[in-house]
Formats: sequence, structure tokens, C-alpha cells
Amino acid sequence: MTKDSFQDKVAVITGGAHGIGRCIAEEFTKEGAAVAVIDCVPGEHFVGDIADKTVLEAFAQDVIRHFDRVDVLVNNAPPLFKGLDECTYEEFQRSLAIGVTAPFYLAKLFAPYFGEGASIINISSSRDRMSQPQTESYTAAKGGIAALTHALAVTLAGKVRVNSISPGWIDTAYTVYHGPDAVQQPAGRVGNPMDIANMVLFLASDKAGFITGENICIDGGMTRQMIYHGDCGWTLQH
Repeated sequence: MTKDSFQDKVAVITGGAHGIGRCIAEEFTKEGAAVAVIDCVPGEHFVGDIADKTVLEAFAQDVIRHFDRVDVLVNNAPPLFKGLDECTYEEFQRSLAIGVTAPFYLAKLFAPYFGEGASIINISSSRDRMSQPQTESYTAAKGGIAALTHALAVTLAGKVRVNSISPGWIDTAYTVYHGPDAVQQPAGRVGNPMDIANMVLFLASDKAGFITGENICIDGGMTRQMIYHGDCGWTLQH
């Protein structure tokens, strides 16, 4: 991105007070955008639980009152990470509320206010296509937002481009890994938040003007790597 390439643009980011979301917010700020963040952790941003319909409505009203429009909506807030054995009915519902319902409802609330060339970027996960045991609440929500992406892209055709990103292993502390953790990745390293933020800014820019309804997996190639017992040193242990 060139300096101030998002000058006078308004970027809205859920879960933007920490981790990947914070990195995205900081990069948009560096590029000249006005940034509105909602997160459940205390801070100078809008504090609230996006699983709550009234909180989403209050946040949307606050954004429009301050900025009049939205140019970029990044749905980043993470759902709960629980599996079949421990996840209750209520927790599973909450996970879907955070990971799927909130992105849908924010798109609905902001629909009349999106600026020309606006973009929605949903943060899914490589778990939208692969799983570990006991990850149902998170995986279902991430699969849902990936599918919601192309549905919104078709509905908002000609008005808003909608894409999603599926991160793999992203270390939000920027830890540099060595040995098997790094070598197992075809890219040779574990990812960091800038790997995701760079793609978010690209997808939000005019350079991605012909990209919509797409899901881009940023995982160092892990989901493309076939693994068989006894192959390349891989072993299965029960």
C-alpha cells in the first residue's frame, strides 16, 4: 500500500483490540483511515459483546453518528473454541452468534451506509476445511462465515465486494519458531498477524477490484500438504 492510500476512508473492525484484529486496525490507521473498533476487552474503543443484538445496533449507530458511512468492514472477532464433549448447547449457539450472526447483522445494519467501492472482509480459518478433534464450535462458525461470504457477495453485487481470509497457524506474539513447528510448514515458518493484515488491506483496496466472493487461505501451505503414516518422517501415534 502507498502512504495514506486509505485517507478519508472508514474501517470498522470487530475484535480489533488484540491479536490479528489489533494489527489490522493499526495498519489501516497507518494508511490514513479512520478506524472504529468493537471488542469485549476494556479500552478506548467501543466495548461490547457482539453476540448481543442490542450491542451491535448501538455500535452501528455510534459508527454512523461519528463517520456517516463505512468503507471497510472487517469481521474478525473469534468464536468460542470448544468441542463435542464439553461444549454446551448455549455455548455452541453463542459461538455461532459471534462468528456468523454478528457478521451478517453488521452487514445488514451498515448496508445503507457503505461508501462507493466498499469492501467486507471476513476472517474465517483454515479450520473451515480441516479439523482437529473437539473443535466443533469454532470450526462450525468459521465454516459458516466462509459460506456467508459468497452469499453476501452475490446479494451486494455492484455495491460491496465481500471476501474472506482463512488463516492457518498465526502466532499473535510474533514468536519465531524453529525445528518441526517451522519445518512442517511448506513456507518454512509459522505465520504472524502481518501476514493477514497485508491481505486485508489488499482486498480492501482498488487493486482487488475484480475479486469478490472469494476465500483466500493463508496458512503457509499446510492445507495443501498430504500426510501419510511413514511418509517424510510422519508417524501416527494412538
